[in-house]
Amino acid sequence: MSLLDIPDVFIGSTDDGHTFVILNRPVRDADRLLTDVGFLPREHHGRRLYLLPPGIAQDVHERAGVAMFGLLAHTHDLVDLSWTTRWSPDQPAGGPELHFQVRAGTVAVTPSTTVARLLLEQHGFVPTADGASYRTRDGLGERQLLSAVTAAEAHAYTHGLSARVHLGIPTPADIPASTRRRSAPATGPRTTPSAPRCAR
Repeated sequence: MSLLDIPDVFIGSTDDGHTFVILNRPVRDADRLLTDVGFLPREHHGRRLYLLPPGIAQDVHERAGVAMFGLLAHTHDLVDLSWTTRWSPDQPAGGPELHFQVRAGTVAVTPSTTVARLLLEQHGFVPTADGASYRTRDGLGERQLLSAVTAAEAHAYTHGLSARVHLGIPTPADIPASTRRRSAPATGPRTTPSAPRCAR
C-alpha cells in the first residue's frame, strides 16, 4: 500500500506543480465539487483522480480550499499534503522551514531552524548521522508514516512554520497505480475518520 491509498481523499502535488486529488472510495458530490473549481477528472492506472494544472499560488489555494470544504461535508478521512495549495499573505520569503521528502517507505525531513528541529523531535523524528536532516524511526508501516508526516506538518502550520512535502512524483503520469480495492458507493457522510487528516 502507498501513502496515497490510505485515506478516502488524498490531496497532493507533483514536482512539476500539478495539484491532484485522489478518491480512494466514492464520495458523494465529489465530481461536482472538484470540477466546479477547475479540477479535471481522470481515470489513471485504476484510480479516479482530479488534476489542477500549475497556477498562481493564491488561486490554487482558494480553489482547493473550496473543494476541500465541500468534501469534508461527506468524509473526514481527508489528507492534504499538497505544497501547491499552501499560500498565505504572511508567508515568509525563501524556502520552507521544514522540507519533507517521501520515498518508498521512508520520510526524510530537512529543517532550516532550531524551532523546526525541536518540532520534529517532538514527533519522534530522529536526526541522521550527519545531523543535517531527520528521518522517521525504523519499522514504521505506511499508515504510521502518513500519521507522522501529517501530525508534524499540521503542528508546523499551527506555529506559523512553513513546510513543503515532496511525494517523489515528478509529473501526473508518475502517480502510482492504485493498490486499494474499490468499495461500494458512499451513501452518506462518515462520522469517524479512519486515518489521520490535515485540513486547513
